[in-house]
Amino acid sequence: MIKSPLQIARESYSPKLPKALKGSVKIVEGKNTESVADQSDIQKLFPNTYGMPVLSFEAGDSSANNEVMNVGLILSGGQAPGGHNVISGIYDGLKKLNPANKVYGFLGGPGGLVDNKYMELTDDIVDHYRNTGGFDIIGSGRTKLEEEAQFDKGLENCKALGINALVIIGGDDSNTNACVLAEYYKQKNAGVQVIGCPKTIDGDLKNEMIETSFGFDTACKVYSELIGNIQRDANSAKKYWHFIKLMGRSASHIALECALQTQPNVTIISEEVEANNMTLDQVVEYIANIVAKRAANGENFGTVLIPEGLVEFIPAMKKLISELNDLLAHHEEEVNAFESNKEKREFVVTKLSPEMAEVFKSLPNTFANQLMLDRDPHGNVQVSMIETEKLLIDMVKAKLKKMKKAGLYAGKFSAQGHFFGYEGRCASPSNFDADYCYSLGYTASVLIAEGKTGYMASVRNLTASADEWIAGGVPVTMMMNMERRHGAMKPVIQKALVLLDGAPFKALADNREDWAINTKYVYPGPIQYFGPTEVCDLPTKTLIEESK
Repeated sequence: MIKSPLQIARESYSPKLPKALKGSVKIVEGKNTESVADQSDIQKLFPNTYGMPVLSFEAGDSSANNEVMNVGLILSGGQAPGGHNVISGIYDGLKKLNPANKVYGFLGGPGGLVDNKYMELTDDIVDHYRNTGGFDIIGSGRTKLEEEAQFDKGLENCKALGINALVIIGGDDSNTNACVLAEYYKQKNAGVQVIGCPKTIDGDLKNEMIETSFGFDTACKVYSELIGNIQRDANSAKKYWHFIKLMGRSASHIALECALQTQPNVTIISEEVEANNMTLDQVVEYIANIVAKRAANGENFGTVLIPEGLVEFIPAMKKLISELNDLLAHHEEEVNAFESNKEKREFVVTKLSPEMAEVFKSLPNTFANQLMLDRDPHGNVQVSMIETEKLLIDMVKAKLKKMKKAGLYAGKFSAQGHFFGYEGRCASPSNFDADYCYSLGYTASVLIAEGKTGYMASVRNLTASADEWIAGGVPVTMMMNMERRHGAMKPVIQKALVLLDGAPFKALADNREDWAINTKYVYPGPIQYFGPTEVCDLPTKTLIEESK
């Protein structure tokens, strides 16, 4: 493989670790925990892993198991910058405990565990991937582990390799699967531990013990660089409005973080739209009014940031999508049997409630068609396939036309649509993510050595220097609640939404009127890997605001 100069230079980067992980580690147990909601239901489903204490690590005498251990790794779900450093942290931690320990990577995600597709990770392999983006070391996948037959087959394959523990590196749904697997193996006294690591660029896997998921920092910096480039172009040409959709199906953390980094004219926050019970037309009117105000100042250009999950937060659309999810779960074959989208739409209308049927019929056909696309493996609409940015451009254009006729708008409106998603998922991790991910992996190795299962690796105090970070473990059941999936109630990790009374959103709210009318763009530029720590090791604006 031919390597770029940056790849070669990054191979020599040594990730920073919390001081508690640099020597012998002592485990400190906190109070016993309970789930964030639906306590009795979650406890019944997870009797063997519910209520465990939060763990923190300190320097001190270790009670860790130094006998030979074999560990299996799984990368699950979408890619996020830093996954390779999680693996290198696990690998180094286990080899430090005992050089005879072996690490196996199951190929292509959770399906590799069931299909027994794996490779042993060695120094030569791991060293090649240190501080690099992507998940290509072993590949990822979205196979759901939810059937006992899968659990049993995975256990059989683990036993054949002498594997004592599995680490599942994934988001909220993947770590929910990890918790289910941990419970099943504990119940059977199978002798296989299961540990999770918090991954998702969306930033919606967070709580008091998980301050941020890995990859969020890098992805937001990549998107912010691109937004800054577009804003500089807009401010140069002075003739285009750029509507930029950003990843974030279930929460608006990416849009909020990128707004704080770049100061665009309009930032739509899905959670705010829902809280204010806004209609799609009201969202359009809000944008159009800002376009008109800027035009009155002679500025017929600007930027609009849009979370990809916006349509699911507009109350009427949310209700429609919920009905569609259930409908398509129960009538999938019938819908797919129709050859034309027109026939599919007509069939769907007959199965919706009268109120939602009217909403569905009122949508543009192209948009209605996108709402009927195949669901993801978790039964959710694939919002990345819905061209919300183009829908809003068309609706704003129509609104401005009416405003012009009424004498309320006198400018010119030309718009460009963008979607930033895959551009950020496999970027070379920032120093923050390189350090954070390596620490998470190292933490997972300690949890394994201490015989823990049903825990997620946790590293906190992230706005301090890495030396002062606090490593430990949090029971996955602590994060869980019951939600409707595929038409049935299932235990899942509760998604963390943008808090409208939180410091990051308030920072946006305090400045949005100024940024809307005045051109106060910030151009972050590319991620810096070499140079002063205040430039290279800076965490997200979100973490900085939350720590104030």
